[in-house]
Amino acid sequence: MLESSILEGLNPEQRRAVEITEGPLLVLAGAGSGKTRVLVHRIAYLVGVCGIPPEQILAVTFTNKAAGEMRERVEKLLGPDAHGLWVTTFHSACVRILRRDAGHLGFSRGFAIYDEDDSLSLVKEALRRHGKDPKVEDPRRLRWRIDQWKNKGWLPARAAEAAHDLESEEAADLYATYQRLLVESNALDFGDLILQTTQLFERFPEVLAHYRRRWNYVLVDEYQDTNRVQYELVRQLVSEHTNICVVGDPNQSIYAWRGANVRNIMDFEREYPDTQVVKLERNYRSTRAILEGASQVVANNETSGDLRLQAQREGGEKIRFFEAADDREEAAFVVRQILATIRREARSPRDFAIFYRTNAQSRSFEDEMLRYDVPYTIVGGMRFYERAEVKDALAYLRVALNPADAAALRRIVNAPPRGIGKTTLERADLLAQQHGVTLLEGLHRFAASGEAGRATNPIREFSMLIDDLAREVRTRTPSDAIAHVLQRTGYLKQLEADGTPEAEARLENLRELVSAAEDFSVESADPDSEPRTATELFLDQVALVSDVDGWDRRAERVSLMTVHSAKGLEFPFVYVVGLEEGIFPHAASSRDAAGLEEERRLFYVAMTRAMERLTLACARERRRYGSRTFGVPSRFLREIPESLIEGSLPREQRGAPAGEASLDYEHAQTEYDETGSEIPKGMRVRHAVFGIGTVLDVQGRGPAQKLRIRFDRVGVKTLLLRFANLEPA
Repeated sequence: MLESSILEGLNPEQRRAVEITEGPLLVLAGAGSGKTRVLVHRIAYLVGVCGIPPEQILAVTFTNKAAGEMRERVEKLLGPDAHGLWVTTFHSACVRILRRDAGHLGFSRGFAIYDEDDSLSLVKEALRRHGKDPKVEDPRRLRWRIDQWKNKGWLPARAAEAAHDLESEEAADLYATYQRLLVESNALDFGDLILQTTQLFERFPEVLAHYRRRWNYVLVDEYQDTNRVQYELVRQLVSEHTNICVVGDPNQSIYAWRGANVRNIMDFEREYPDTQVVKLERNYRSTRAILEGASQVVANNETSGDLRLQAQREGGEKIRFFEAADDREEAAFVVRQILATIRREARSPRDFAIFYRTNAQSRSFEDEMLRYDVPYTIVGGMRFYERAEVKDALAYLRVALNPADAAALRRIVNAPPRGIGKTTLERADLLAQQHGVTLLEGLHRFAASGEAGRATNPIREFSMLIDDLAREVRTRTPSDAIAHVLQRTGYLKQLEADGTPEAEARLENLRELVSAAEDFSVESADPDSEPRTATELFLDQVALVSDVDGWDRRAERVSLMTVHSAKGLEFPFVYVVGLEEGIFPHAASSRDAAGLEEERRLFYVAMTRAMERLTLACARERRRYGSRTFGVPSRFLREIPESLIEGSLPREQRGAPAGEASLDYEHAQTEYDETGSEIPKGMRVRHAVFGIGTVLDVQGRGPAQKLRIRFDRVGVKTLLLRFANLEPA
C-alpha cells in the first residue's frame, strides 16, 4: 500500500529515478520536469519501501527554502518515519558537522559564523596588521580573492604556492593573517564552513569514517551549481559505497562567478563509471512557445547537453516582445501591462515577476510601481537580518555566547554610545595582540592599566554588561534573550528617546526580530551532536539565511529580482527586461566564450520561469548619470524563432539568416550626450568588465571626463566617461 502511494502520479522516467536505489545515479532534469518531486519520492521510497533508516540518508540542496519545502513534502509522505532524516543545504550540513567535531581543527564548538560584513571587517584588520591603509587598499577585492580560493578548496599555504607575482604573494600573506584572525575570534566565514569540513575529513579519517557509516545514501540537488570544494565534500562521503544520486541540468548552471563548475555534472559518468542515467524531459511548467523558444536559444551553446524538453501544457500564447524608446517607456509599458492583466483577468499581483540582469535596473520599475500604487517586493535586496539595528542586537548575543568574537565586539562596544571610542579600542587591541588574548580581555587589561582615562568606567560597565548577558542568554529562549539584550543594553531606551520616524522604523524591526525568534522552532536534534541552546541554534539559522529565504510567495505583491535570484522559482507571468548587448548578455561575459555560454544559460533560466505568458523587452536608449546610452538589442533575441514571437523584433534583426549577425554585437559602442553629468570623486561604480570600484580622481568635464578608478578585482584603471558605460554600484 505504501509503495503504491509513493509511486502514484509519477511518470515512467520519474518512477525509474525513484526505484533505482543502489549505486551512482545521474538524473538529468530539465526545467519544470519535476525534479523536486523525484527527490522527495526517492527519499520516501528508500525509507518506506526499502526499509532504509532515515538517519542513513543525507539530502542536500542550495537554499534553506528549497530544503524546507522538500522536508515538508517528505514528512507528508512518511509521517513520523521521517524522523532523523537530514534534508539540508551544504552550509547547514557542514555547520552541524563542525559543531560536533570542530575541536579537531582547533575551534570550539561555539564558533561564530561571520557574514560578509564581519568578513570585510576582518579583512580590513588584516590589512592594518600588514601596515596597509584599508582606505587606500581595497578590502573588497581581497575578500573576493579569498572567497575564490576557498571555493577552490585552497588554504593559505596552497594560495602561496600558486602565487606568481608580488601582488599575489602579498594577497596570500594577507589571507594567512585573515585566517589567523578568524581562529583568534573562534569564528568561521561562509567559505570556511565547507572548506574546513573537507579539511576535517582529510586530516581525521576516523571522523570521515563515522559519517560514511552514517550516510549510506547521499542525494544532491542542483548538482550543476556545485563548486570544487562542494564536489570534494560529496566525493569524500560517497567514495566507498557510491550510493549517490545527483540531480541537475547543465543548461541551468549559472554560478561560475562564485566557483560553480558545470563540468562537475558533465563529467559525472566519468567520475563514477557504473552510473545509471535517467532523463526527465517532460516539462509541466511552461507552454509550448515559451519552452521551444528557450530551448532554441540554449541550443546555441556547445555545452547544452542532449535534453529534449517536451511541453505537457496545451495551448498558450506566443512570446511577447516590446522595444521601448527608452528605459522609462520600458518600465511604464511593463507596469501598465501588469495592471491591465490584473484587472482584465482577475489575477493577483503575486502572479507577476520582473527579471533584470543587475540590481541597478530595478529603479525605473520601482518608480512606476509607486506611481501607479502597485504593491511590489524586491527579492534579494537588503535582507531583514542585514539591517543595522538587527545586526546590533544579534552581535550582543554573539559576544555573550562567544567572548572571542572580535567582529561582533567592535560592532557593539559603542552602540548605544557609552564613551569607548576608536582610540581606546585600538589601544586595547594592541594589548590583546601583545599578550595573545581576546579583544574583550584586552579591554579589561587596558582599563586595569590606569591608562584608559575617562574610558575606564565605561569599559568596566561594558564588561559587567557582557558578563550579565553571558549568564542570562544561555538560560532564556531566543526571543527572551533578545528582549533582555535590548532592555539591558539601553538600546531600546535610546531609540524610544529619539522619537524620529527613522527610530520608530528601527524599533519596529527589532519587534519583528523578537517575533522571528518566537517563531523559531528547534528541529529534532542530531543525537551525535553536542547539546546546544535554542539561542545558539537560532543564531546558526540567521547566519545561513539566503536572499530568497525571506521572500514570501503568498504575499500579494509583484516580485522584482535579478535572474540569479529567480533560480528555482516560477510565475504565471514573467517580464524579462533590459535585453540589450552589454546588459544581457552582460559586457563582462560576452567577450569570453565560456562567459557568453553562461549568459545564455541565464537567459534560458529566465525564460523557463514563465508558466503562461512571457514578455521580453529592450530599450533603444537608457539614461545613466544624466547621460544617454544607445542600446543594441540582445543577440539572444535573434536566437528565438520569429514564428514564436508576437510583435516585431527590432528591424535590424528580422530576417537575419541563421548564424549571421545583422548587428555588430562585438563592436557595439555607447555614446553619451554632450551635456552628461560628471561623476564625483569617491563614488562607487560598476564597470561591465572590471567590476566594482571607487573613483579616485576626476579630470575634465562632460563626455571627455577622464576617471581614475580603483577596481576591487583588477586594481587601478584610467577610463574615459564617454566609453566607460558605468553604473552606480
